[in-house]
Amino acid sequence: MSTSIPTDAILCKLADLAETGSRGFRVGDGDWPLKGFVLRLDDGSLRAWVNNCPHAGHPLELLPHRFLTADRKFIQCSSHGALFDPVSGSCVAGPCPGRKLRPLAVALQGDDIVLASSSVDVDNAPPRRAAESTQ
Repeated sequence: MSTSIPTDAILCKLADLAETGSRGFRVGDGDWPLKGFVLRLDDGSLRAWVNNCPHAGHPLELLPHRFLTADRKFIQCSSHGALFDPVSGSCVAGPCPGRKLRPLAVALQGDDIVLASSSVDVDNAPPRRAAESTQ
C-alpha cells in the first residue's frame, strides 16, 4: 500500500515544545503514517527524528511527548533506557551502541514547525528488527 506524506505539513507550534522540550507527531495516511518527534535544543535550534527505537523497533516514549531525560540532555527510550544524543541521534548509552535515530528535516514557518520537503523521501515503513535483518 502506498503512503502519502504531505510536504510542509504542520507538526506543531513552537510554543508546544515549551513544557517538555519535545513533541510527538503523526503525518500522512495509508498503512504507515510517519510518526516522529521534534525537539528544541538549548541553542534554540530544532531537530526531528522518526519515533522508532533502533534497538527494539518500537516508539521511544511511554507518555505522550516525553522523549527527553528529566534534565533534557538526552533522548531516552522508555523501554530499555537507551540514551541518544539530541543533535546527532547517535546512541550514547544502552543496548544499541553505534546505531542512530533516523533524522527528519523540519523548518520554522512563523510559529509553526513544518516537515520540510526533503523529509518526504524518508522510508517510513517500520524498520526491521536486528533479528529480522538479512546478512
